[in-house]
Amino acid sequence: VGMAGAAAPRFKVVMGEGAQGPEFSLDPDPCPPRPTQGLMKGDKLEEQDPCPRQPIQGLMKGDKLEVEGPGPEPTAPQQPTEEEEALIEFHRSYRELFQFFCNNTTIHGAIRLVCSQHNRMKTAFWAVLWLCTFGMMYWQFGLLFGEYFSYPVSLNINLNSDKLVFPAVTVCTLNPYRYAEIKGELEELDHITEQTLFDLYKYNSSNTVAARPRGRRDLRETLPHPLQRLRAPPPPHGARRARSAASGVRDNNPQVDWKDWTIGFQLCNQNKSDCFYQTYSSGVDAVREWYRFHYINILSRLSDTLPPLEEDLLGNFIFACRFNQVSCNQANYSHFHHPVYGNCYTFNDKNNSNLWMSSMPGINNGLSLMLRTEQNDFIPLLSTVTGARVMVHGQDEPAFMDDGGFNVRPGVETSISMRKEALDRLGGNYGDCTKNGSDVPVKNLYRSKYTQQVCIHSCFQESMIEQCGCAYIFYPRPRDVEYCDYRKHSSWGYCYYKLQVDFSSDRLGCFTKCRKPCSVTSYQLSAGYSRWPSVTSQEWVFQMLSRQNNYTINNKRDGVAKLNIFFKELKYKTNSESPSVTMVTLLSNLGSQWSLWFGSSVLSVVEMAELIFDLLGITFLMLLRRFRSRYWSPGRGGRGAREVASTPPSSFPSRFCPHPTSPSLAQPGPAPLPALAAPPPAYATLGPCLSPGGSGSAGPSSSACPLGEP
Repeated sequence: VGMAGAAAPRFKVVMGEGAQGPEFSLDPDPCPPRPTQGLMKGDKLEEQDPCPRQPIQGLMKGDKLEVEGPGPEPTAPQQPTEEEEALIEFHRSYRELFQFFCNNTTIHGAIRLVCSQHNRMKTAFWAVLWLCTFGMMYWQFGLLFGEYFSYPVSLNINLNSDKLVFPAVTVCTLNPYRYAEIKGELEELDHITEQTLFDLYKYNSSNTVAARPRGRRDLRETLPHPLQRLRAPPPPHGARRARSAASGVRDNNPQVDWKDWTIGFQLCNQNKSDCFYQTYSSGVDAVREWYRFHYINILSRLSDTLPPLEEDLLGNFIFACRFNQVSCNQANYSHFHHPVYGNCYTFNDKNNSNLWMSSMPGINNGLSLMLRTEQNDFIPLLSTVTGARVMVHGQDEPAFMDDGGFNVRPGVETSISMRKEALDRLGGNYGDCTKNGSDVPVKNLYRSKYTQQVCIHSCFQESMIEQCGCAYIFYPRPRDVEYCDYRKHSSWGYCYYKLQVDFSSDRLGCFTKCRKPCSVTSYQLSAGYSRWPSVTSQEWVFQMLSRQNNYTINNKRDGVAKLNIFFKELKYKTNSESPSVTMVTLLSNLGSQWSLWFGSSVLSVVEMAELIFDLLGITFLMLLRRFRSRYWSPGRGGRGAREVASTPPSSFPSRFCPHPTSPSLAQPGPAPLPALAAPPPAYATLGPCLSPGGSGSAGPSSSACPLGEP
């Protein structure tokens, strides 16, 4: 906008959006502000207004400020020299950044991208090679991290030699004792069983059938679930034809029509809506299982307190006991009753005040037992073997005679040598084990430490109580829960055998719930056998036993057995797991791969991080500059000036006082009004004029007065 007789002052046109529509204002400041934030290194700011500027913020190192136009040259702010460094500075372009990185990095091969920049083929070759090695390195990194997070373990084997605590040894009679409270019911069961054998197999027992000649129909009314003969389903046609072709000669065994039927007993649910037959192909197995089923029901009627143990009860089964050449006493063992294996005695258990220690290996420094294996007053239909049942286990572990025991043969000296082994597993992410069973969702029903067998048996007992309403007599029962008896729980047999099928197929989830313990101590056993007593010494041995232990010499060798248990050596093996890949190993492997592919160190990794940071910074500044140039570009101000020029003169203000642009404008006398084409319509947005006392003002024409003042 020009002025008559003087240099044309310059004004800034500000466009705004008011409540009544677009508003325009004239700022008398001859130096309109321009967007200077976000400028990058190398950008130039061109000005046409001849006025001094404040130091522009946000300029990078090396930026130039060029001012064009009439008027005195403004004093430019002092720019940082090449030696000075700003707090944060970025390069002007990606090319400059990568060139600086390749010239100064310690990573091998990167400098070849700059040295061969005049040869495009070499530049492309080194660029592809550098990217391929970079990709291969991070592929190896992925494999190393995958191996680390798979949590592999290493097995360490240590051999130690020291004094060892002798384990607990449990010995059972292999035949249950007849309690006086249920002796009458057991005799009735024996008679019914023998009568059943006569009906099914024509087996005649001289003492039972002759003494009580009652019919089986009268006997079967006293016991439910009678043993029956069931016709087996016919075999397939092909199998029958092959059998008839192969059987040219008849068997010499007597035929009782056993090929066409099986033995079993029927079990039904509570309302008799579902029944099945528990069948067996062997008559011996069927009779034993049927007798065992009824024996459990009779045994469950016993009171909680077992009959007191007599003083000479141990002497009826164990003739002699010595450990480390010292005789045992009553404080060295404890007694419990097993439903099938009878009276059991545990030596050196946790109740022993002084645990046995082995300081020397060998048969003379272990446990030596002389056992009586006679079957006096025992139950022949429940157990068909003779001898003794033995198990070696830890002091805090219960004796599961079915799972880990072995039998001792009568008339034989059995020598068991032991070797101790310990296993320490890693828990957590390295293995599915538990330290004490507190994190296993199964309640421990045994008064012992956690083992996997303890958990499995407790889990089955919980399922038995939940689904059948009673507890199985082979396992401990919680309080306020009764043992299963078909007089009180008529369908418990149906529920039990169904539950056994689900338990074997792990549909109960016991094998999944019960995790392995992290610390396990086991004993590796090896057995040796010899005839005892010998032919030349049996006469005086039996005479001594008959006089001291009331041994019946008529049975001779079949009534006694000898057992020796000792440590083979005091060396024991400890198997311990340790992490195969630790954090130190992982860092070492990562550094090896980095050095293999790039030949650099940790500081080179920092250089890569710095490169990524610079890339992000330059990208952000470039986006910011593009955003500001689109929405706050100088072109939008030019369009505003053209809109102001098209405004009619009637809307121009009556008077206003512009700022002087130079000292030559401030002269005495009336100041000529500028020839404006169109004034802005929004007068309220115009700022105040300079005060008369301001520097460079002279005369009333330069006096400041607010717009709209009368």
